[in-house]
Amino acid sequence: MLRVLAVDDEQPSLEELLYLLNADPRVAGAEGASDATEALRRINRALASGPDGPEAIDVVFLDIHMPGLDGLDLARLLTGFAHPPLVVFVTAHEGFAVQAFDLKAVDYVLKPVRRERLAEAVRRADQLRRTAPLIPVHEPDPDHISVELGGVTRFVAVEDITHAEAHGDYARLHTAQGSHLVRIPLSTLEERWRSRGFVRIHRRHLVALRHIGELRLDAGTVSVLVDSVELQVSRRHTRELRDLLMRRTTS
Repeated sequence: MLRVLAVDDEQPSLEELLYLLNADPRVAGAEGASDATEALRRINRALASGPDGPEAIDVVFLDIHMPGLDGLDLARLLTGFAHPPLVVFVTAHEGFAVQAFDLKAVDYVLKPVRRERLAEAVRRADQLRRTAPLIPVHEPDPDHISVELGGVTRFVAVEDITHAEAHGDYARLHTAQGSHLVRIPLSTLEERWRSRGFVRIHRRHLVALRHIGELRLDAGTVSVLVDSVELQVSRRHTRELRDLLMRRTTS
């Protein structure tokens, strides 16, 4: 049975949609979100839970016109995920159907929503979920990390990354050519890349030892120069960094 998230900023429309969805025997449960930001947080929890986890979501029924991120914006974001939920648009506007189907939408349902029409959208989503081919799981390439750039997935060599900067649950990777924001916590990268010569120098920064050009001490403050960028080293990480650099220069 389908696990569903409905997204609509108009409360009466959202309540009606949830009522109709929960009445469909193919729907295990439907919950609501009042905007795209709330929906994205919920979808992130679902993805972290895994396809068989307790918070998994199979289908998102999505309005288009909403404050902030609209439904099309949210759908575009979902296309960048490895295993996104299916999307059905539910809207009062006919003019966005082409964009919706370009984003691989399962269906495009016009308001006011009729029970029979919504049931057909549920049927299509259920059929797609049942017949979707199994996606093989590959071990991540230890020498590269995938980044999204203008809707295109690129692979950045780990050896080209000079340092990484924490942004909440995201990290910004810096190279000589530019920077990339990835949806990976800095703590995860620290664990993954420790054996590749990366060291935590601050709660916000992870640095590749091979790209450190200078270690600076100024009035008790320690910093490093990484490809012309000066980064502060916190006190708790100073001794470890000095030891690692010393071993590196004497090996």
